[in-house]
Amino acid sequence: MDRFLPFLAWRRRLDAAGLRADLLAGVTVALVAIPQALAYAQLAGLPPYIGLYASLLPSIVGALFGSSAQLNTGPVALTSLLTATTLAPLAPPGSQTYLLLAVQLALLSGLLQVIFGALRLAHFADLLSHPVLHGFINACAVLICVAQLPALLGLPIHGQRPFVEAVVEILTRLPELHLPSAALGGAAVLMLILLRRFAPRWPGILIVVASLTLVSEAIDFAAQGGRVVGTLPEHIVAFDWPGMDWSQMTELLPSAFVLALVSFLEAMSSCKVASARTGERWDGNQELIGQGLAKLTASVCQAYPVSGSFGRSAFLLAAGARTGLASVVGAVMVLAALLAAPELIARIPRPVLAAVIFVTLSALLSPKPLQEAWQASRDDGLAGTVSFAATLLLAPHIEIGILSGLILSLAFLIYRSMTPRVALLGRHPDGTWRDADRFRLAPPHPRLIILRFDGPLHFVNAATFEDAVLDATRRHPQLQVLLLACAGINDMDASGVDTLRRIHRQFHEAGHTLACCGLKKQVIDVLERTGLWAGLAPHAAYRTEDHALSALLPLVGVAAPDPHARRGLAW
Repeated sequence: MDRFLPFLAWRRRLDAAGLRADLLAGVTVALVAIPQALAYAQLAGLPPYIGLYASLLPSIVGALFGSSAQLNTGPVALTSLLTATTLAPLAPPGSQTYLLLAVQLALLSGLLQVIFGALRLAHFADLLSHPVLHGFINACAVLICVAQLPALLGLPIHGQRPFVEAVVEILTRLPELHLPSAALGGAAVLMLILLRRFAPRWPGILIVVASLTLVSEAIDFAAQGGRVVGTLPEHIVAFDWPGMDWSQMTELLPSAFVLALVSFLEAMSSCKVASARTGERWDGNQELIGQGLAKLTASVCQAYPVSGSFGRSAFLLAAGARTGLASVVGAVMVLAALLAAPELIARIPRPVLAAVIFVTLSALLSPKPLQEAWQASRDDGLAGTVSFAATLLLAPHIEIGILSGLILSLAFLIYRSMTPRVALLGRHPDGTWRDADRFRLAPPHPRLIILRFDGPLHFVNAATFEDAVLDATRRHPQLQVLLLACAGINDMDASGVDTLRRIHRQFHEAGHTLACCGLKKQVIDVLERTGLWAGLAPHAAYRTEDHALSALLPLVGVAAPDPHARRGLAW
């Protein structure tokens, strides 16, 4: 039952010390979750209190059915931005239609994640390379920071715009800034930076939001035209089954897929960090199900898509959380704040919430991963840069950015598979067999050469393999024996078998010998099932090049080498 109901495993970890640690961690994360939830809902284009609703039951469900004890589920920046960019072209932000679309987006992305988890597809998330993800995250961080400037400065600018257009409009309307808003927003940014620098263990976000809310009350900020959170609804949570508009849901499906993928990758990164620190295992497929159920719960609660938060999960990890009970306690504390201090929450200035988002997301800006990608591989660097540029320039359609990076990186992967490394081998002075062209080495004999193929032999590179064999035969007109060094071939499909059969037939008809060494068991199994092994077997069971040469050199009239000679590592 622990596999289907992961929270049942909590009882084995919850002794007195563990319970105390979870309670303390839950209270700690709630101090951060409340202002973040308000801020991220504002980023998503929704009333700020929707973020608090998304921090209640969805957070509890994510903790109950997830596999990582330290992962905290709720509103996060990337998911909020994806929500805003997806829905802004379809409805005015903050409208009832906009909220219904957000609920449908949560429903679709949650269903996709549950289906992916049930089908055990978590590893498919690895198709999104780190450079592409870093390029996307950096571009999103820039977009989010720019999107918060109007609220931070009190500029009368609303809605999502293309990046360049948004920057130009902000610059042209700077004279219209609202001085009290700009003062509060600037003070919040400065305080958050100083607290992060000199008191990183303090709940800086809560301190800044609470203190500047008191300041705004003292200067009567709302009466001066400043924007605040506003009055909260009387009901804490509104339960309702999401409306089903199939035409709208079909239109939302591509964005829901991207949101499901990105939110899982964000949750996965938090789980990996926690697992490395605590040594506890986590299950990616179970986490997909947990995150999907949390999104489905958000849709039923009339909220918007949630995800695992890297920042709040780091708080739980630092506070020593042992189980998901810490996230449950955090959600209960958020509920207590809603019940006990709704008037105080309603008076929080929106420029302060914009500052929270601005400072939090500016920390995500890091060009170093892209620089390292260029240093490691031009393909990775180009894919990451394309992802960054496309996300930035095609906003608000940011899903195109990550999909373009994904498609480009997969295209490069296929291209590299089409052109694996092929080398003719010669004996190196250290006794090993190495690339003859690179090290200027002679073949074992003018009538016997060794060809090494590094990669699986399948349909995308079978022609490359055949061309390499034909080129080797043309370069060595006296050739009688070709030895294929097959240690690098770890798989073979029907196209590979057909190519190898054709080469074997051509050698046989010409009176030459085709031999193999280092064949792996799974490749031999394929050759046996297809009937090719019977023809290759007399000269295909050699384990190493030297083993093969001891049997093949006599075929070209040369004595076999001394089996006791030191070669390779023995040299």
